[in-house]
Amino acid sequence: MFNPFAPPTMTAQTTPVPSALLIIDVQPSFMHMPYWSSEGQAPFQQALLKLEAGCRQAGVPVVHVFHIDNDGPFAADSGFIQAMDWLPGQPAARFDKHVHNAFTDTGLDLWLRRRGVQKLIISGIRTEQCCETTTRVASDLGYAVDFVSEATLTFPMTHQSTGQTFSAQDITTRTELVLAGRFARIVNVDTCLSSL
Repeated sequence: MFNPFAPPTMTAQTTPVPSALLIIDVQPSFMHMPYWSSEGQAPFQQALLKLEAGCRQAGVPVVHVFHIDNDGPFAADSGFIQAMDWLPGQPAARFDKHVHNAFTDTGLDLWLRRRGVQKLIISGIRTEQCCETTTRVASDLGYAVDFVSEATLTFPMTHQSTGQTFSAQDITTRTELVLAGRFARIVNVDTCLSSL
């Protein structure tokens, strides 16, 4: 078993660690929520498309994970539980979740282990919720994790007690702070792809 706190390593033959790209909750449901904002969407989309294309070129399986709730735009019958229309191609697998992490009751862990995957590349919506939670669970399960911040998206939030508003960048910075070196390696798209 490898150390989940150490960055992925290469053998003497520079064989990459078997990896998979998780694209989490990149679904139209979010566009129907009151907090949805197009701010930050363009660079997120550009980064995720570059990451996805690079992973496919390297033979890394691309996995889509979608969130389903009981009602509203996340309901199973809403018509929004699918990839946003700018995401290309078919994934190697699709998993639907009902909680914040992509592992609980989805079959994802078994699917990954049967394919010998040891490292996960995390991307998607929202940075501090399903992406961060999936990263923590993945690390606890023994996977090495590359958290590709620029290929995640989130939205401003206001603290209920103080009224202080935190920008999307504030939230992303905080997520990087608490994950780095403990649960994941924080990387940009180019660094992630260079290690495949």
